[in-house]
Amino acid sequence: MSENQPTTQAHPHMKEWSQELKGQNSWTMFKVISEFVEGFETLNVIGPCVSIFGSARTKADHPYYKLAIDIARRLTIEGYGVITGGGPGIMEAGNKGASLYGGKSVGLNINLPFESNCNPFIDNDKNLQFRYFFIRKVMFTKYAQAFVALPGGFGTMDEVFEVLTLIQTKKINKVPVILVGTKFWSGLKAWMFEVMQEQEHNISPGDLDLLPVTDDPEEVIQIINDFYGHTNKLKPNFELL
Repeated sequence: MSENQPTTQAHPHMKEWSQELKGQNSWTMFKVISEFVEGFETLNVIGPCVSIFGSARTKADHPYYKLAIDIARRLTIEGYGVITGGGPGIMEAGNKGASLYGGKSVGLNINLPFESNCNPFIDNDKNLQFRYFFIRKVMFTKYAQAFVALPGGFGTMDEVFEVLTLIQTKKINKVPVILVGTKFWSGLKAWMFEVMQEQEHNISPGDLDLLPVTDDPEEVIQIINDFYGHTNKLKPNFELL
């Protein structure tokens, strides 16, 4: 080897590429397909639902937990089922509000090292386990008539912005996306207006109209009902393209 010829030394954390990994990737494809099939077969028959997002760390005595229960209760009265991520915190509160008031309670659980237990308020036949976040997000989006986001962390932000991106790019039809918790969300929305829209022009005027912010469960219901005309016209609103 020439003195001037660069030597390549793999970084200990660099991904390896080999025939063995190629075979593993082929099997991954079948795992992905099986998760899609199970999700579609389970959720195709549930009827109109609303997805509720929020932190797994919110305790049962927190006002946001109680607010999530009340929102889920009101959604149930209106005829909607509730879809959550199936875990603790806000997710548990959403399922609890639906379950206690006789509504459909769906959990889309993800296998994580620190958050893998399902909450006890999910209907037995509507409890799905996922390996892959992207499949789980398809299920959240494909079967929801609206999205309600309570305070949360990175996962909640990921889910909210995923939905907004799909609406903005017209990959799905416009549906209500409601932020609950003015103290939590107002600063973010103000930054998006001042910096993303006015300063950098990275979003269009009107894009933020997709994001009403409220603390009132009744306003959440009113926004959804106003969007769909009236409460008796409940049907799937869109399909992912």
